[in-house]
Amino acid sequence: MKPLTEREIRAAFVNCTKGEAKRLFVPHDLSDRPWDDLDFLGWRDPQAPDRAYLAVEVDGRTVALALRSSGASSWQARRSMCSICLTTHTGGVSLMVAAKPGRAGQQGNSVGVYLCSDLACPLYVRGRKDAGAGGRMPESLTLEEKVQRTLANLTAFVARVTA
Repeated sequence: MKPLTEREIRAAFVNCTKGEAKRLFVPHDLSDRPWDDLDFLGWRDPQAPDRAYLAVEVDGRTVALALRSSGASSWQARRSMCSICLTTHTGGVSLMVAAKPGRAGQQGNSVGVYLCSDLACPLYVRGRKDAGAGGRMPESLTLEEKVQRTLANLTAFVARVTA
């Protein structure tokens, strides 16, 4: 992924108003991110633990989504799998919900996906972050194929949100 600036990220949000995009938390350490290992940029709001954000390049343009995560529930004690990168975690997967853009989102329409709670899918896929024992199942796919599958899963989610 190409490195993004705060201005580019804020301009890329499709499911919140420009005012909301201007006020939301964007990490200050963008220059320190491992951009070569990222297929998308994901982060949590430290002041609002139920808010998460992601930015990804789709068809040559950056698209950013504001997400809400579900509150803690009893199922989080069990092992769950991320729908994007297929990494399993004990308590490390959250249901993330993105409001649809425009009028549909204002009416409460949204799309959900089970996602790594720390939004570090690209690092799990590349083995740069450890999900613990049993976190990554052995596969015969190459790293490039795993990365492409992760991107395809994320692009499908973005398409469902923006449709």
